[in-house]
Amino acid sequence: MSFNLGVDGLFGVKGKVVLVTGGGKGLGRMISEGFVRNGCKVYISSRDAAACDAAAKELTISGKPSGGSAVSLPADLSSYEECKRLAAEISSREKGKLNILVNNSGANWGAPYDSYPDAAFSKVLTLNTQRVFSLSQLLTPLLEKAAQESKDSNGNITDPGRIIHIGSIDGIRVPTLGTYAYSASKAALHHMSRHMAVELGPRGVTSNTLACGPFPSKMMAATLKNFGEQIVGSNPMGRIGTPEDAAGACLFLSSRAGAFVNGATLRLDGGTSLVSKI
Repeated sequence: MSFNLGVDGLFGVKGKVVLVTGGGKGLGRMISEGFVRNGCKVYISSRDAAACDAAAKELTISGKPSGGSAVSLPADLSSYEECKRLAAEISSREKGKLNILVNNSGANWGAPYDSYPDAAFSKVLTLNTQRVFSLSQLLTPLLEKAAQESKDSNGNITDPGRIIHIGSIDGIRVPTLGTYAYSASKAALHHMSRHMAVELGPRGVTSNTLACGPFPSKMMAATLKNFGEQIVGSNPMGRIGTPEDAAGACLFLSSRAGAFVNGATLRLDGGTSLVSKI
């Protein structure tokens, strides 16, 4: 048996329609660019309309050689009504189909244990866990519909719909910083993804999580400024993550090569979670 490893082969995603939440900045921007540069149409959504608009414009230019493009669809993803509006808008534009959903939008809140506010849990768990479920649930019919087009002669789906959750190694290890709601939300997200995988696999949709370590982003800026040398020094790979690392993992999970991966939590951290104390 031979495999076509080219851009349209085993690892190809060209022509797929993708939604990346929080896709205008940081890790989401890295992931969005990876899809656009490989020929996808990427919808970028967050409550920061200016960031979405700017990213969509810049990424569409970068995607021209491959035929990729980006579209700005701002929404406040902490709101269930906004999630419903976003899902309806994509369904209308794409005739009820979506190939890939990347749940990347998130929030963090750090404070000492004794003064950690109750409001932190409401904000962080709502966006990082509850609304991830809400949006995934609302978009599942679109992911199912796209997957039905890939059935082989035996009726098996070869190109399932993909849900990729951006988790964190802080949902696996115990962080030393006072980010109690964040670590709880990511641990919940990881397990929710596994639960979803069992439900959605028979429906032609996979659910996987990337447990990300440190990447350059606004959320990580203060931590990297204060502890950057220690973080790099304690990583077995001797560095933090790059845009290629984030995009590459998502491209793998979204391609034919990753079609049989379901319910996985992939540690995208260079081994940091195995040794780091920071």
